[in-house]
Amino acid sequence: MVLQHIFERTSGLHGSPEILHRWASRRVLPALLGCGLLSWGAPPAAAAQDGPSVIDHQEQSSNVSTVQRATVSGVVRNAATGEPLARAMVEIEGDANTGTLTDGEGRFELPGVPVGPQIIRVAKPGFRDRPYATEEIGMQAEGPAHSVLVAVQMPELAFALTPNCAIHGHIELSTGDPADGMTVVLLKQVIRFGRAVWAMESSTRAHGDGAYRFGSLPDGTYAVFTLPALESEPVVSVVAAGSAANIVRSGFAPMFYPDAREFAGAGRIRLSGGSQTEANFSLTLEPFYPVNIFAASQAAGAGTKKSALEGGYTALVMDGSGHMLPYTAQYDDTTHSLQANLPDGTYSVVIRGVHRNGGLIELDDGSAVGSRRAGLLAGAAEFTVNGHPIAGLRVPLGTPAAAVVHLRFQHSGDGPNNNVFATNNALELVNLNLDLAGGVPQNSFESMWSMDGGPDRISFTAQPGAYWVSTYLPRKGMCISSFTAGGANMAREPVGISLTTAPPPMDLTLSDSCGTLALALPSGLMGFVPGEEPFYTVYVVPDFDTVQDIPPMTVHPSSGPTLTVDGIAPGSYHVYTFDSPVHLEYRNPAALAALPNAGQAATVVAGSTSSMTLEVPEH
Repeated sequence: MVLQHIFERTSGLHGSPEILHRWASRRVLPALLGCGLLSWGAPPAAAAQDGPSVIDHQEQSSNVSTVQRATVSGVVRNAATGEPLARAMVEIEGDANTGTLTDGEGRFELPGVPVGPQIIRVAKPGFRDRPYATEEIGMQAEGPAHSVLVAVQMPELAFALTPNCAIHGHIELSTGDPADGMTVVLLKQVIRFGRAVWAMESSTRAHGDGAYRFGSLPDGTYAVFTLPALESEPVVSVVAAGSAANIVRSGFAPMFYPDAREFAGAGRIRLSGGSQTEANFSLTLEPFYPVNIFAASQAAGAGTKKSALEGGYTALVMDGSGHMLPYTAQYDDTTHSLQANLPDGTYSVVIRGVHRNGGLIELDDGSAVGSRRAGLLAGAAEFTVNGHPIAGLRVPLGTPAAAVVHLRFQHSGDGPNNNVFATNNALELVNLNLDLAGGVPQNSFESMWSMDGGPDRISFTAQPGAYWVSTYLPRKGMCISSFTAGGANMAREPVGISLTTAPPPMDLTLSDSCGTLALALPSGLMGFVPGEEPFYTVYVVPDFDTVQDIPPMTVHPSSGPTLTVDGIAPGSYHVYTFDSPVHLEYRNPAALAALPNAGQAATVVAGSTSSMTLEVPEH
């Protein structure tokens, strides 16, 4: 249970025993071995008595005194330049007393290290060690440490740290005022479930002189933009009724570097090997006009006196192409309205709220116009700001259309027909992951609004947009046969989500006609040679369209002779092996074609295990 908890917290996945075993063997067990919590040899026979005897203590003391020790030495270099790194920390994981700093030539020496497998970590401010192969949430901290077999006679170790990158710049305002406190947001292109998507990385505020900086960045592709800022605080409430709602304020619209109002025009900043890029902004003061928005269900009668909503509304402002914009709309419970301050442009707004269980909308005469069950209400409207405020924009609310995924099961007939739908919640069988398509940045909040599972179906609602859907199956012995929506293959086409029209019913077919792929390191690498053991990242990529995700895996001699990938659909695959962690866009044929080798072809047959010896790069 401890391993299961650690796995779910660090990987964000719910693993089958096989996956958990593989994950533990390559991440947790080596660490436990290095900490002395587990041993490589067979456990001693259980003692007959309840507690240790005097003889036991004497034997333990004797064993401690006879432990062989060795001196571990080597060099740490800059991975970008090859130059030695001074003052890098090298330590045995789990033993704070072993840490040492490299000298001016990048050399280190750790005396008195117990012979056997050890885990070594290397760190230096401004640098980073190898990352994890996955960019999922929870796997962005320090990457996998170095597994080393310590021996009395062993070669020197060689480690390489990659220098961090940075983006810095200056914000200049047309008014000549300092841009103190203005917010700059950093986006990063990451690989999620084999596709390149944009996600919010971090944000920072400009200093008094308008300067900002993002440091400690790994290699990658980035974009930066400023959040909107009004010139001064309003003298009245942001949300106001009557004449106050017509007050026009001045401000600075959001800007993507180098000079774009929308993400489509944003410049891509590519960083690598410690590079630093300057990205400056020049912002012009312009009028921001108030836009008052009323939910039609609340504004239908002038005498409405009670809201049936819990906590009011939230609003999402988007450009004419449906891309999210960093504007906020504030809700006022007194007027049941929202107000946003926007510069000239064409926009759409999406509003949502949750109504009370059995709540009524009452009019002044005491009559009730309707009763609703607890649930989500949402609506959308398009509008244009063109040199003047907009008052009384009506947005009709209704129950948003839900996307429904019907689960079906194909039994192979070769074994017992276990009822996979014995559970009352299909979410225990399938994990659905949604990523916005079309290069749209992921929102800072969840795009998914709700997800429910029935005995044989999953329904969800999300903000409008186009989404790629990928799946992970936590239950052993099942794979995905097909995933379609109105005849369209969901592996090839994203699903469109709208508030008013549900997408065609989606059919997800699970099958127990699955195969297994056993991957082994070459026999020459299976021996435990003194020094750092090789570390490989393995991708198993299907040659056919599927939404089933096979996460990248790591393999090294101490993780076992074979890496078993089970529960995958029959068909042809290609296996790619790298000698370092790699973020591979494996659902993009062009990215695969650009690799230096075409991978190894493999065929998976239902009900059997296909074996393969990995072709590993030479060190």
